[in-house]
Amino acid sequence: MQPIRRKQLIDATIKTIARVGYPDTTVGRIAKEAGLSVGIISHYFGGKQALLEATMARLLFELHDAFVQRVGTATTPRDRLSAIIATNFETDQYSPEVVRAWLAFWAQVPFSPELARLQRIYNNRMLSNLRYALRSLVPDAQVNDGAEVLASLIDGFWLRSTTSADEIRLDEITRQVESSADRFIAAGA
Repeated sequence: MQPIRRKQLIDATIKTIARVGYPDTTVGRIAKEAGLSVGIISHYFGGKQALLEATMARLLFELHDAFVQRVGTATTPRDRLSAIIATNFETDQYSPEVVRAWLAFWAQVPFSPELARLQRIYNNRMLSNLRYALRSLVPDAQVNDGAEVLASLIDGFWLRSTTSADEIRLDEITRQVESSADRFIAAGA
């Protein structure tokens, strides 16, 4: 039952954050959303902060799994770069609920060593994957800059989408990031 209950509570956390925001997300609201008792949250997680940490860890694992699956079909370094970009803007990763959960996570990072650790893992993984793909596409001196710029574009589009009233067009976002990557590669050639 533990994995099932933990998943229920993590899913309920994402839904609750999306509906009321992180500050108004309480263990009571999460429990109600999950259809479980408040005591279950304490039993499995110990409290709201640990539940948020587990939620973000799961989102990171899901992002990583989606990338591994997508990159498995990449045959060139440029395909690998496209896999990184596409993974970050695929529908499952970019649902409004998930995007709001990420925003809540990022807002809490400065106040939580555990969330800061998860953010470092995310940043390091993203930069490492981007560097690996770029290493064969641009001169060595430009690999780090390219990885930083592309990671910033990806994160920036995520942040902008959470604060925009406009319809989110994942295909357009992906096209813009891909176009920026192409310009960076062409400039380095």
